Amino acid sequence: MTTSTVKTNLLGLTQQEMEKFFDSIGEKRFRAGQVMKWIHHFGVDDFDAMTNVSKALRDKLKAIAEVRGPEVVSEDISSDGTRKWVVRVASGSCVETVYIPQGKRGTLCVSSQAGCALDCSFCSTGKQGFNSNLTAAEVIGQVWIANKSFGSVPATVDRAITNVVMMGMGEPLLNFDNVVSAMHLMMDDLGYGISKRRVTLSTSGVVPMIDELSKHIDVSLALSLHAPNDALRNQLVPINKKYPLKMLLESCQRYMSSLGEKRVLTIEYTLLKDINDKVEHAVEMIELLKNIPCKINLIPFNPFPHSGYERPSNNAIRRFQDQLHQAGYNVTVRTTRGEDIDAACGQLVGQVLDRTRRSERYIAVRELSAADDMPQSAANRN
Repeated sequence: MTTSTVKTNLLGLTQQEMEKFFDSIGEKRFRAGQVMKWIHHFGVDDFDAMTNVSKALRDKLKAIAEVRGPEVVSEDISSDGTRKWVVRVASGSCVETVYIPQGKRGTLCVSSQAGCALDCSFCSTGKQGFNSNLTAAEVIGQVWIANKSFGSVPATVDRAITNVVMMGMGEPLLNFDNVVSAMHLMMDDLGYGISKRRVTLSTSGVVPMIDELSKHIDVSLALSLHAPNDALRNQLVPINKKYPLKMLLESCQRYMSSLGEKRVLTIEYTLLKDINDKVEHAVEMIELLKNIPCKINLIPFNPFPHSGYERPSNNAIRRFQDQLHQAGYNVTVRTTRGEDIDAACGQLVGQVLDRTRRSERYIAVRELSAADDMPQSAANRN
């Protein structure tokens, strides 16, 4: 009786991990760079196509390794250029990846988990609960799939993907190791060579892991705030009961200080009609953030079925924005993109259900701006 060998998926290995892999099979470490370029620069998943690798090594790799991204269930392209991929991960669940183009920039919103355990009250993803963490290969695989779809070979054409934001489905800091590995690959010159200023992690406020993050990587940070006081945030973002605002903002300040550069925290704030959109909320927010260098992204709520919340009026949104502007804050209001392919805030899950006939209920992509040069449009944070 024979047993099948589990192959190592090279797609999710960082440079250091790839070098260790080649060491472990008795090969020179420089092979790591060769293979990483084939995988990430050229989108190659066939070892026979890696022409600067010896045939003997290619045969060895075919026996013990593979390059396997998530299964693409569907890809849609909006009239405004937005793209949306539904991909199936190893757990059997589907997640979504959204690409937002604007001018010379292209921002890819990447998921880190199938479902989410944080259960924010206005969050469509939270309604389906937590299913599974994505592996590093499944996280970076979303970039790999999108990059290949554009034919983005760095040596010959401009890259379509200039920014990556960990703002899709799930809480990235609750899948820490896999997300950090994937972000290293995003920034590695043997991976996608994206600037650390253009790779952004968004969190609802997992304080211990924000502190841990600074020990491993120096990507941009975005905080999903959504309320200017603890009482309201406890209702909207339940993790606030464990890590209240004072503790949370102090951890964000420690992280930003660790970067040693003039980089600012991005504050994400979903506006909910008659809940957190009043002038007094803006005044509280100004006081809360007065000592924190930040920019603010306001995201008018995009309703989904049974959410219980509504989008504020345009006048209410303008009043809130004006109040913050007058206090000297850099404030943008997110516009909706990709509605015709159900890629806007709160719309994503319908297509997942239709195409996969699975039990997931609502999948939402988070707002897509956190770095200073990101597009001023995005989807709602999950």
